[in-house]
Amino acid sequence: MLEIKQLTKKYGTTTALEGVDLQLDRGEIVGLFGENGAGKTTLMKCVLGLLRHEGQVLLDGAPITGKNIEKLSFATCEHSYFPNLTAQGHREFYRGQFPAFREKRFEALMEFFELPLHKPIRSFSTGQRNQFEVILALSQGADYILMDEPFAGNDVFNREDFYKVLLGVLEPTETVLLSTHLLEEVEQFIGRAVLLHRGRIVGDVSMMELEDQGRDLMSYVKDVFRYRADRAAKALEQLSGGE
Repeated sequence: MLEIKQLTKKYGTTTALEGVDLQLDRGEIVGLFGENGAGKTTLMKCVLGLLRHEGQVLLDGAPITGKNIEKLSFATCEHSYFPNLTAQGHREFYRGQFPAFREKRFEALMEFFELPLHKPIRSFSTGQRNQFEVILALSQGADYILMDEPFAGNDVFNREDFYKVLLGVLEPTETVLLSTHLLEEVEQFIGRAVLLHRGRIVGDVSMMELEDQGRDLMSYVKDVFRYRADRAAKALEQLSGGE
């Protein structure tokens, strides 16, 4: 279990996260949603210990240290690979660093994305680099896989196929926290949605609950964020009136 308790992060006088409480159980696929600047990336980096923060992050009841950090992996659109190293070089490095490295999963995902083994990652396209980032996160052997906008630069068909592959390769004990703006694309693949707004959790619902209510994810998000459908029309009307 990954537990986040009263997590608060400030940048000077700006509060990025305030009193966040969140629990992720083993085997969950959780979508993390929110507008730009809501704190999604900051939350993940705090969990990984990349940012100093107030509050607690516990992994199976223990603080995250060098002894258990390998149970967490991270796929970020900022990228965390070595650009001059080949995919094969990364595989050899990960084998040495992570005893639970999933060799067969690495090979299968490399084949699925049709990525070359012996070219430096710097020669990959943006989409290929993002794909490789995800492959490393999924192959590390972690119990909790954090993904921050991992599919930027990938076409819709690649993304849809990958969601299907993701469901097929994950073990029952593996947990995924996926931050994305692509609500409608991931709706069928997540089991739970967490909404973050201005550094606070404002919604937390299972997809089963929404199904029982006869609602879809987009309508739930719009309700929670109090989305005004007429906002654009009124802005255009004001602009037209001012000419």
